[in-house]
Amino acid sequence: MSQQVNQETSAAGGVNRRSVLAGLAGGVASAGLLAPSAAAGTTGAETAGRPERDQRVEALLGRMTLAEKIGQLQLVGDETTARAALAGGRLGGVFSVVGAAKLNALQRIAVERTRLKIPLVFGLDVIHGYTTNFPIPLAQGASFDPAVAGTDAAVSAKEARSSGIHWTYAPMMDVTHEPRWGRIAEGYGEDPYLATRFAVAKVRGYQGNDYSAPDRVAACAKHFVAYGGAEGGRDYNTVDVSLHRLHNLYLPPFKASVEAGVATVMASFTTISGVPAHGNGYVLHDVLKGAYGFRGFVVSDYTGIEELILHGLAGDGADAAAAALPAGVDMEMVSTNYARFAERLLAERRITRDQLDDAVRRILLVKVRLGLFERPYVDEATEVKAPSPAALAASRQAAARCMVLLKNDGPVLPLAKGIGSVAVVGPLGIATYDLNGTWAGLGTGAGTTPPVTVVDGIRAAAPGAAVTYTPGCTVEGTDTTGFAAAQQAARAADVTVVVVGETAAMSGEAAARSTIDLPGVQQQLVAAVAQTGKPFVVVLVNGRPLTISSVHEHAPAILEAWAPGVQGGHAIADVLFGAVNPGGKLPVSFPRAVGQIPIYYNHENTGRPADPANKYTSKYLDLASGPLYEFGHGLSYTTFRVDGLRLSSTRLPARGGRIDVTATVTNTGARAGDEVVQLYLRDPVASIVQPVRRLRGFQRVTLAAGASTTVSFTLTPDDVGFYDNAARFRVEPGKIEVYVGTSSAATLSASFTVG
Repeated sequence: MSQQVNQETSAAGGVNRRSVLAGLAGGVASAGLLAPSAAAGTTGAETAGRPERDQRVEALLGRMTLAEKIGQLQLVGDETTARAALAGGRLGGVFSVVGAAKLNALQRIAVERTRLKIPLVFGLDVIHGYTTNFPIPLAQGASFDPAVAGTDAAVSAKEARSSGIHWTYAPMMDVTHEPRWGRIAEGYGEDPYLATRFAVAKVRGYQGNDYSAPDRVAACAKHFVAYGGAEGGRDYNTVDVSLHRLHNLYLPPFKASVEAGVATVMASFTTISGVPAHGNGYVLHDVLKGAYGFRGFVVSDYTGIEELILHGLAGDGADAAAAALPAGVDMEMVSTNYARFAERLLAERRITRDQLDDAVRRILLVKVRLGLFERPYVDEATEVKAPSPAALAASRQAAARCMVLLKNDGPVLPLAKGIGSVAVVGPLGIATYDLNGTWAGLGTGAGTTPPVTVVDGIRAAAPGAAVTYTPGCTVEGTDTTGFAAAQQAARAADVTVVVVGETAAMSGEAAARSTIDLPGVQQQLVAAVAQTGKPFVVVLVNGRPLTISSVHEHAPAILEAWAPGVQGGHAIADVLFGAVNPGGKLPVSFPRAVGQIPIYYNHENTGRPADPANKYTSKYLDLASGPLYEFGHGLSYTTFRVDGLRLSSTRLPARGGRIDVTATVTNTGARAGDEVVQLYLRDPVASIVQPVRRLRGFQRVTLAAGASTTVSFTLTPDDVGFYDNAARFRVEPGKIEVYVGTSSAATLSASFTVG
């Protein structure tokens, strides 16, 4: 597809991509890639999409003093600082303070003792549960069922709002090709389409149709943008990205979330091609607030504005504030540069009154939409302090739905419910809070109910079996003296379940790993159990893809359970014993070795693609090409066939066209099960080299043994188009290849022509 047809469509809020992005790209060429908006000829709120006008907000703005306006831009993270700021009427919100009584007490000061009685907004990292922990987001992505994320968000919102929390710093929608990065656990993997579907589902789950409702909270799309591209997988590190990759890979989930009505956005800690996100007017002002028409407010990440000094963009706090506010950061978390310097910066004309008013207006509008002026307090008698039976059941169902059967030779699984004896081996066999994973809400606090262990889950699933537990080793230790006892237990049992992986602290923020093997001597433990010759299955509990080539070699069966949440032990047992037939798929590639990283399915081709028969091609001398397990991989206890691929047309008009793609999926096995039918596209010839495949559709279906169904997908020009290096969206005429199957290695194919 070498000829060009520009597809200039109107962005949300009526801002045309050509006027904002194409024009900007010309300024960028001379000012430096992704230069701040000032360098590109734009100035703060004057040209950004403005929030809608609300009479109450406008009336408040007219009455507010300069100090009161600046105060609304401040967000603090503890009660003492909050009370001090409230004494002067200069505070917009509080985060990380929990408990209805504490939050009501702070709110009373704001509403009853300050001049304008503007309520505070209370935020918290409610990532995959508040009192009820669901599987981590990466696991949810493995379900290939956005309803899982929606359910998690709805349950979490209801629990959090009951305690006075109005605002969650989720969902994280950072696409990443870097499994060493600990925060891969918080997102949905390596694919922008998958991340988009899940991000939108979670935004809607948190906010519902009206986030003033007593069971909803305001969501926050984070981290804007390209945080997942941090070099070396080291948290907070540099990101150097082209415009086309920024818009094609990292931005799609954010754009879709804005269209879904997300209330707030959080800036990224990282630089983006030399300009830190907190001072990057291109991404925040021109793209987010301009092209996307975002009407909510942007919050800094923790001390992100202060960190502009260490980044080297600002010489001091005044410089940092002068960079961040015009760039588009409306509320400052923890650091106090706006509070200390905004008045001076106005006098010096380094920021404008319009920029300040725009930020305040955005914050007040979210507070209005939260219903805080009508209902500033929460009923302390109805605070949810423990998971309900319904929430626990939802978490258990979600966890089982997220698990991925990586291997099942024999087959070893499912285990017979009447089995006589089971040996559970491995340091995570009786783990509790490690099953919650990173960002566990209130799920690890004092007085909380610990997650169900794997041992207890197996005992409940097979009450007639003799179940033993032997740790064998610790997660990170080097002591192998427990191997002998583990082998003895395995020899004495009908089957062994080896539970290995990572602790909760080994993934998440500030949890980068230089290697992603099983920590400690767990890999050797698996090999020791294999030496017994008895049947066994490995259960992985982890927050990232691992390099498990040795485990793959030794273990007949491997179940990826991720960090499954508060009902993890029950959910794992549900899958092991066949009460649930696993249907999850990998949302991220599993590398063979850390030296392969980055490895991902949607890569661009080279002029010399890997060829094992030709040394002078793109590959390693000492490693097979491709991942150990590809994106979209996942097995079942039954088998499926996908065939009958049909296209409604062989031509897609570049403007307003559509093609319906259908295929038949059949359960060819002896038991009911789930399959995820996946649709990928390839544009073999384009003005910007395209990925070898791009996911553009998926459907998870449940079929009885022998049953068939037809799955259908609709393709439009948006599915075949892409952004170029001037940030213009292009739909080019030419051939498009379609692949349908059960992973990114799908072989069933057809093609159509655009134009």
